[in-house]
Amino acid sequence: MQLETKRSNNLISGASYFVDGIRLLLHPELRLYILVPLVVNCFLFFILTTMLVTYLGNFVEGSSGFIPDQLEPWIAPLKWVVWTILGVFLFIFYAYSFNMITNVIAAPFYGLLAEKAEQLLTGRKPAEEALGKMIPRVMLRELQKLLYFFLRGIFITLLILLIACVPLLQFAAPLIGLAWGAWSMSIQYADYPADNHRDPFRTLRSRLGHRTYSSFGFGGAIMACSIIPVVNIFAMPAAVAGGTIFWVSELQDSELKDEKI
Repeated sequence: MQLETKRSNNLISGASYFVDGIRLLLHPELRLYILVPLVVNCFLFFILTTMLVTYLGNFVEGSSGFIPDQLEPWIAPLKWVVWTILGVFLFIFYAYSFNMITNVIAAPFYGLLAEKAEQLLTGRKPAEEALGKMIPRVMLRELQKLLYFFLRGIFITLLILLIACVPLLQFAAPLIGLAWGAWSMSIQYADYPADNHRDPFRTLRSRLGHRTYSSFGFGGAIMACSIIPVVNIFAMPAAVAGGTIFWVSELQDSELKDEKI
């Protein structure tokens, strides 16, 4: 695959990395590296999608008798707003859970995929590391990311719930959730090549913060595919390949900020 020169920091460039990642996955030398992640994805897809359908059905049935008859005329006009917010939040949670759980299990394989993808793109690869050292380090890195996502995710969730209760501002609640999901996806998948180069997690976040628009474009494209059943099975290996292209094209040589993100 011919790597383009450094791209502009914008949403379109960011989304294009994911598309280029899909194309890169078609390379014959990457087939072996996506086999195990795809098996893991298929297994978790069956479990999580079954849970989503089951709980969603139970919630719809249970909520039908929750509203008192006296309040029905007042609540009815707002139902579509509430259902829209809940629907967006539910699908974000579905995509988020699917990605996070799969990434913890398949992290070492994604690291190898990112390494091979970078070699195909640049002709070089990160310094080699023994598998016995690499696996514990990668798993520790995944736990570090999970802690970051969990702590900030609590704040974002509370903010969404607060805004959802404020008239006129409630329409912003799903947008905040989508923005947080896009940022999280960008961190998650740009981190594999960054980790291969032993780039500290905080440093990676600073690099992404310096390329804000590309980061949200890249993460948004992943988020959009992650909420689509079946498509999300193949989205994650493509996101790893796309994150590697993002790293090589914009992040690796980007200037750093000192602030925490």
